Amino acid sequence: MMTQGPSCLPAAPWNRNRSPLASSSASSEAVSEQKVKRMRGQKKRKSMDVKAAVQESSTLTSNSTASETLSELRSWKKRGQKKNIWTVDHVEGMKLRMNKRRRPSYRPEDQEAFYRLLEDPVIQSFLEADIFLKVSDKYLLSMVVEYFGRVGLPGHLYNRIHFFLALYIASDMEEDNPTSKRSIFQFLLGREHWPDLYKEFLKLKVEFFHAMGHRAWVTPELCEEIQAQNPHHWVWSRARQCAP
Repeated sequence: MMTQGPSCLPAAPWNRNRSPLASSSASSEAVSEQKVKRMRGQKKRKSMDVKAAVQESSTLTSNSTASETLSELRSWKKRGQKKNIWTVDHVEGMKLRMNKRRRPSYRPEDQEAFYRLLEDPVIQSFLEADIFLKVSDKYLLSMVVEYFGRVGLPGHLYNRIHFFLALYIASDMEEDNPTSKRSIFQFLLGREHWPDLYKEFLKLKVEFFHAMGHRAWVTPELCEEIQAQNPHHWVWSRARQCAP
């Protein structure tokens, strides 16, 4: 009787090939899984990059108008000041007493820009809402025209923000009524968003004031001169009555 000992026969062909194929298949699956993970990681990073870019673009878009205005103010700062002119005040014997006054700064293009901006729907709504003319009577509005001349931008560049910047400074100079000035923020920046944006407006106000040569005082006579250039325009009928 023969005893069965350990088999010395070579492994069958299908047994010999199974291990390499299995290892190759496992290796391929591992590589494939790594590729999938890399692709997912790349897609995730790309998605994050796109999201960041959209957020940045949104921020830039929301601030683009203010940024453009600031750029314009910096690019067109006043070069030199208007010369003073002298007029004869009165004669005393053989002496002439001279009165020095500053030449007006406003130009025809500043007036044209002012009248053009009065057609802006936001500005019209603002003027209609100020029924007691606390921040937009004819004298304060005349100062806007003179301020445009002192800044010296080409007339066609003046926009809604410039109008409200000038009016805010005029109100600062003549009235300094915080409640009335706050209405400028609400109409220009929106009733919901103005608390988050008004500081940017105030930064622009500083730049605008600097571009004016830090000269905010406008005489009543100069305001009346500006009004007389187009006396029948409806805006000059905004004469303030007694406060309620």
